[in-house]
Amino acid sequence: MISDYNRLSGLQKVAILFSVLGESLALNLVKGLDKTEVRKIRAAMRGVGNVAFAVKKQVMEEFYFSFVSEKFQEEAESDEPKKPFSFLNELTDEQLIALLITETPRVIAITIAQLSSEKRMMILNRISEEEKGQVLLNIGNLNDVPLEAVVQIANKLQKKSRQLPKTVAFSRGGGKDLADLLGEMDAEDEEMFMSNLEQDNPDLAEEVKKYRITFESIFEIFPDNLLRDLMNAVDLDAVAMALKGMEQSIADKVIGVLPKKKQAMFEPVEGAVPKRDVDTARKSIVSAAKQMERDGAFKLEDLLGGETVE
Repeated sequence: MISDYNRLSGLQKVAILFSVLGESLALNLVKGLDKTEVRKIRAAMRGVGNVAFAVKKQVMEEFYFSFVSEKFQEEAESDEPKKPFSFLNELTDEQLIALLITETPRVIAITIAQLSSEKRMMILNRISEEEKGQVLLNIGNLNDVPLEAVVQIANKLQKKSRQLPKTVAFSRGGGKDLADLLGEMDAEDEEMFMSNLEQDNPDLAEEVKKYRITFESIFEIFPDNLLRDLMNAVDLDAVAMALKGMEQSIADKVIGVLPKKKQAMFEPVEGAVPKRDVDTARKSIVSAAKQMERDGAFKLEDLLGGETVE
């Protein structure tokens, strides 16, 4: 039995495709074959013998992706001066996962049809078996998708990709890594991404929340001793700027944990200030909190679980 997909030659893969689909249907898909090539394929079909189901499935996936990708590329080259999905080449593997994880199976199918075989399988291996099946079903029904719809999807994803963190490399994914990446975004983009995630993938959103420190959550989960250490680790002017617009009860709580000398020096920020200055100050406090966690001062899971840190 043939059970190793990676050891198959190109001719063997075509032979397996023909044996699965039947020669008539396969010839409609694989166009341009002359009589000699067809004879070679027929001979190879007799040679491949018994093939494992998993190998047949991989062969079908590869050819489906190739057919769909070729169709879209031909239409894009004739009707569009630029390839609409070219921005995907600038994303890392984990950015691709973050980009597609909340999308519908149809959008995932159209998108991964534009990628290399290696990246296609990487994405398929990172989604659930149920969703993978839906994506593969959609792959078989993409021929009727008009180019205009494909370009629309590409434009939407490109806009969404600009919200992803500008990072060189990701880790292996998951709630913790996504939470860390969200922390690198601008505050508005972070909130927008989380809002979309809560609607599209509530389970993943809940997982992210287990590892996500936000400026607002600091005052909900940090006991006084940790809050004191955190505020002492940040410049007093940044603390004052970060508290701009917060409820007075929170400001009073922060001032109350500061040393007496700093309490006397504290001056609230008066008047209108640029929002980016407030966001920058708050981000510096969140960064300091994350550094404390890395240094072992606390475990976020403990704080979210209701335990206190002495």
